[in-house]
Amino acid sequence: MDLRVGDVVRISCPFTEAVVTEGQRPDGQVVLRWPWWSLDPDCEWIHWNGEVAVDGDAGQDEQHRGLFRTDPAPHWLTRGDVCRVGIPPTLVHVIDVARYSPPQETGRLPRPRRLVVVLPAGHSFDPHLEEQGESFDPDDDIPLAFDPVFRPYAFLEPGDEVADDAGRAWRFDGPWDWHPFDDAEPHEPAWPLTLLTRHARLAGTPGEAEAVVAHATSTGSHQEECARWRAVSRASPPGSYPRKDNRT
Repeated sequence: MDLRVGDVVRISCPFTEAVVTEGQRPDGQVVLRWPWWSLDPDCEWIHWNGEVAVDGDAGQDEQHRGLFRTDPAPHWLTRGDVCRVGIPPTLVHVIDVARYSPPQETGRLPRPRRLVVVLPAGHSFDPHLEEQGESFDPDDDIPLAFDPVFRPYAFLEPGDEVADDAGRAWRFDGPWDWHPFDDAEPHEPAWPLTLLTRHARLAGTPGEAEAVVAHATSTGSHQEECARWRAVSRASPPGSYPRKDNRT
C-alpha cells in the first residue's frame, strides 16, 4: 500500500504461534522467538538473536505501548510456553514514511527499504519527543494489513503545485506540509484550488486530474479538511511533520 503521512488506517496482523524465551519482565514485556524474519548473515555490526520483546497488554502506558499483543496475556507466560502473537485490528495514523537506499541494515532479513511510523488513534504527534510511535516495514514478511480509512487531501499527490483562491502558488508535500512560493502568511491555502503541475509537468488543457482537484475543493476549506481528519483520528494535526524521506 502507498502509505503517506497523515493517512488514517486500520492495521492488523494475524495471530501466529511463537515460543516464549523469557517470561514477563518487570517492565511488563515478554520475549518471544520471533516467528517472522531471519538472520542477516552479511550484517557484520548487528547480531540479532532471533528474539523480540512484546508489550502485550501490560507494561508501558497506552501511548508508548507497542501494537503487538500476545494470547494469552504476558502475565500468564513463562519460558518455553507456546503462545500466539499478532495485532488485533487497531486504528492508527501515519506520522512518518522513511525510505532507505541502500536498504537499512538491522541484523535481520529482509532489509527494509521503507519504514512507516504510526501512532494509535487518540494520540497526537509531539514534535518535542525524539522518538514516538511504532515503526513497521510494510514490505517484509510479517503479514501486516493496512486498511485505508481516511486520507486527507487524497485528491493531491506529493509534489503537486497548485494555485489557491487568493492567487498564491503552493507546493503540496503532504496535508501538514504546504509551501507557499511567496513565503508569506498564512501558511495554508484558500480553497478552491487549481492544479498547475503534477510530476513536474505543466498543466496544459485541463484534464481529469485538474477536474478532480477543482471539484474536491469547490466547497469546504483547509480547516474543514483538517477537521475531518481530526474527527477520524481523534488527534490534533501538527503544524508539520519532520521530513525524513529518501534517507541514506
